[in-house]
Amino acid sequence: MGLTFANKITVGRILAVPFFIAAVLYYSPERDYLRYAALGIFLFAVISDVVDGYIARTRNQKTRAGAILDPLADKILIISAFLSLYKIGVYFPGPVPVQFPIWLVVAVISRDVTLLLGSMIIHLVRGEFNVNPTRWGKITTFFQVFCVIGVLLQWPFSLILWNVTVVFTVISGIGYIRDGIKILNENV
Repeated sequence: MGLTFANKITVGRILAVPFFIAAVLYYSPERDYLRYAALGIFLFAVISDVVDGYIARTRNQKTRAGAILDPLADKILIISAFLSLYKIGVYFPGPVPVQFPIWLVVAVISRDVTLLLGSMIIHLVRGEFNVNPTRWGKITTFFQVFCVIGVLLQWPFSLILWNVTVVFTVISGIGYIRDGIKILNENV
């Protein structure tokens, strides 16, 4: 069986990431349009995540590949966005200089890398693992997405958003670690 339509959308989201990174890293004040191109690519990826999930659920297109690729695509997008925007952030001119603080970047990347490594460990130990996002995880993703949008649109109130995001990032990370340990300890 080939890729389902939902899986193809997920692959498209993964393939959009290098274009997002390029738009951010090639940005300069003289090429301000690249900031908007990056925003468009990022919004495409976020919307396609919602669409592929909807299609997979409503059209009976849930697959093992999708269960792996979808969260992987999410992590690749968020990690790439935070790293590239941290790198280039000082160049975004505006009423208030907007750049991700390193503590936020470290928190977001540490959580996502921990989730990826934990998922791999659970898969290796248990043989199978279904990723079930939690309410805290969904709230965290919502705030992380708005952090990226906020930097690209140069929102002056970003510090408040960053603080809220790091709190949810830590809470959801702790929750996922706790859930992962429970899964590993089942039937021991």
